Amino acid sequence: MTFPGTIRLKAELEGQMVGFAIGNRRGRKDLGWVASIGVHPEYRRRGLGRQLLAACERELETHRVRLSLRKTNEAALELYLRAGYSRVDLWPKYYRDGEDAVVMERIVTG
Repeated sequence: MTFPGTIRLKAELEGQMVGFAIGNRRGRKDLGWVASIGVHPEYRRRGLGRQLLAACERELETHRVRLSLRKTNEAALELYLRAGYSRVDLWPKYYRDGEDAVVMERIVTG
């Protein structure tokens, strides 16, 4: 989280941190990567994840943005599909427990 070019965002409500997003730029490839997004369970389904994702994309200032998620994370998959992401790859057994990762990408247009 301390590397140059790392984007660190947080969402606060009433002085309490309720969400975060972390992203970084990938070299000269005009590619941004959303490394992680999290929203406290009590504050989910209120649009915070969508807002954090959009803010991270803006801060990355890249033409393409990618991210990965657990194949079974249906809530995240729904969020990303609604935000215009498409599946571009599958990384078999990516997570420690052997679950696959779905890689998604969105072309950012301004």
